[in-house]
Amino acid sequence: MPALLAATFAGLLSLILLGSGVYLYLNPQLPNVTQLREIALETPLQIYSSDGKLISEFGEKHSRPLKYAEIPPMFVNAFLAAEDDNFFKHGGISLKGLGRAFVDILQTGSIQSGGSTITMQVAKNYFLTSKRTFSRKFTEILLARDIEQALSKQEILALYVNKIFLGQRAYGIGAAAEVYYGKNVNQLSIAEMAMIAGLPKAPSKYNPVVNPKRALQRRDWILGRMLHLGFITEAQYQEALAQPTNLNFRPATTEVYGPWIAEMVRAALVARFGENIQGAGYRIYTTVQADMQNAAVKSVIDGLIAYDHRHGWRGPEANGQPLSDFYEAGGLQPAKVTAVSKRNFTALLKDSTSVRVDWEGMSWARPYKGVNSVGAYPANAGQIVHVDDIIRVRKSGNGWALAQIPAVQGQLIAVDPESGAIKALAGGFDYSRSQFNRSLQGWRQAGSTLKPFIYTLALERGYTPNSIINDAPLTIGNWSPSNSDGEFMGPITLRRALYLSRNLVSVRLLQAVGVDRARSYLDRFGFIDTQLPKNLTLALGTAQVLPVQMATAYSVIANGGYRINPYFIERIEDSHGKVLFTANPERICRDCEKPAPLPQSTSPIEITGEGTHITTTNPADAAVPAAPETRPFTPVAKRVMGAKSAYQMANILRDVIVHGTGRGALSLGRSDIAGKTGTTNDAKDAWFAGFNPHMVAIAWVGFDNPSPLGRLEYGGYAALPIWTGFMKQALSGIEERWLEPPEGMAPAPQPANNGGLPDSSTAPSADGTTPASDGAAPADAAQAAPEDIF
Repeated sequence: MPALLAATFAGLLSLILLGSGVYLYLNPQLPNVTQLREIALETPLQIYSSDGKLISEFGEKHSRPLKYAEIPPMFVNAFLAAEDDNFFKHGGISLKGLGRAFVDILQTGSIQSGGSTITMQVAKNYFLTSKRTFSRKFTEILLARDIEQALSKQEILALYVNKIFLGQRAYGIGAAAEVYYGKNVNQLSIAEMAMIAGLPKAPSKYNPVVNPKRALQRRDWILGRMLHLGFITEAQYQEALAQPTNLNFRPATTEVYGPWIAEMVRAALVARFGENIQGAGYRIYTTVQADMQNAAVKSVIDGLIAYDHRHGWRGPEANGQPLSDFYEAGGLQPAKVTAVSKRNFTALLKDSTSVRVDWEGMSWARPYKGVNSVGAYPANAGQIVHVDDIIRVRKSGNGWALAQIPAVQGQLIAVDPESGAIKALAGGFDYSRSQFNRSLQGWRQAGSTLKPFIYTLALERGYTPNSIINDAPLTIGNWSPSNSDGEFMGPITLRRALYLSRNLVSVRLLQAVGVDRARSYLDRFGFIDTQLPKNLTLALGTAQVLPVQMATAYSVIANGGYRINPYFIERIEDSHGKVLFTANPERICRDCEKPAPLPQSTSPIEITGEGTHITTTNPADAAVPAAPETRPFTPVAKRVMGAKSAYQMANILRDVIVHGTGRGALSLGRSDIAGKTGTTNDAKDAWFAGFNPHMVAIAWVGFDNPSPLGRLEYGGYAALPIWTGFMKQALSGIEERWLEPPEGMAPAPQPANNGGLPDSSTAPSADGTTPASDGAAPADAAQAAPEDIF
């Protein structure tokens, strides 16, 4: 017995001497724990809509740091029950836990159990590695002592719940509440708090997404501990115990689908500040409005699916392949056909849900034969799908419908014509399948959407909306242009020629004003000189343009003649909410008419003091943007089109909706909309560029590798429905308002009782005068214009 006591005493003495030696060695090397008060948690770059809805975030860690006052008391109780119920009583160290750790060392030579208090876990998470060694454990103890002396219990607990890893890229309880339940921490139930509190012990083992059964067992054990400790009542315990997991798993916790905008922001900031910006916790508020952005994405998806259905069923994506190899795209879910009946079929989704597609949801599926040909309507479901086929389905009303990922692409961009703020941008069908941003990168032929600017130049040079031009055959060398219908209408007013999109009139007008003058004029609207042909084909829209350039150009007509610059970053805040940058774009000042120089940027995405602008030079020539700079004044947009000409052109384009190729937009039931369709040769591109005083939106449809869309796929058929789908949402609740006429001009004709406008080709000109009897342009129109302010 004395020998045993002696051995024990010797062991304790050795341990004390060892501990003292380690203390003397480690203590000078300990970090200053007071820096925990200032520590900046790694948080992702967060991108928001203008109305504060999350669009995206970049960074490896998903986190939402909280102050102690923001943590629900019951959530604190859940963590105390799970991790350290004596937290508010001890000095940072649990002798009982350390005893278990010491026994582990004696028995195995290493520490098997944790033995850590919440304070010790804070020390480990912020200063140490997770490697379980004696020296690390001893350092953890020393740091815990220092932390308890330097910080309050509330500060320590806040540091703990903000740093802990809780699975699924979630760091901290704020992020976990969003990822697992799609909620704010204050909205969680007791059962949900207990579920999250069970994760720190083993984020993978007790993960409710990966191991729901184990997670539920862990949650129920914590609920029992909360009852035992008096944190909850028996009734609360029974109620929480009866709840299922209630997961609303959101790996991407975004509220707005805007990946193209998000990437534009990320690229702009990384180019300026470097890759580290993605973990600095900056909050970027874009110009995008949440409901408009979601409407833009939906309208593009719906429009492309409608086109796809018109051209028939191309068959299943695969047969017999694992469903796990396929992913959702554009809201179309992959499914494996499990049974086929005469008028319906059933299929299994990736989440093991079985769905049934009835005949109404598949009867569209005529066999695809080519862009101009489809087969006969199917007679039964067996002609469309077979068991083990991998197909796509989408929600349709209360049921499901057969779908397929369109081969065709499209885009929509919408801007505020008064400021250039981009309100919505959908750069394609689905970002996960193609990151190519067609709104900013998709150079395509403009087709007839370019004609209004040729016509406007003619107005600037002295023509009127009622000038008569001959829609008749024309041959220039070996070139004989024609109209899309192959017919000629003879003498026709300029107004009517534009809203009916007569090619021969456009060519004759370009001849009259001159190709060089027209190219110079188009440059004012944001079109690139090198992409404009130097011949009369320019009149038919052979220029290569970007949708964002179209939005810029049509904004000039919509706002009465001013050049705005599209931008997409409204302000930048740091992780503490301090505003680092606020956009100061060029805005319209109708009273002062103060000119400002046109931007000379060489970067396709630029952060400047005026805002984050989009320019349209070759991306290969892009330069690194200049540093943000806030100016105390508001720059003024430059007038690039005469007020009279802008008003006249806006009214002609309103006739496009009422009498011309854009009549499909009448479905909106508004009289304050205008626009122009565009279709290129062989219908390789379909456009609709439309506006009202509040919004300019450009829709485009085509194949990425240009090829015909099909005989009937004109701009008014393929692209216009996308535009109307968006504008229905964008103009919802906005009172009708048309442009005010410039001083000295009579208002445009008012809508008729049926909601349409009278055919202005026989009405007085928009400038209030009656056209000359011959309707021709003045003899000197090509040399000088009454309102040639340039």
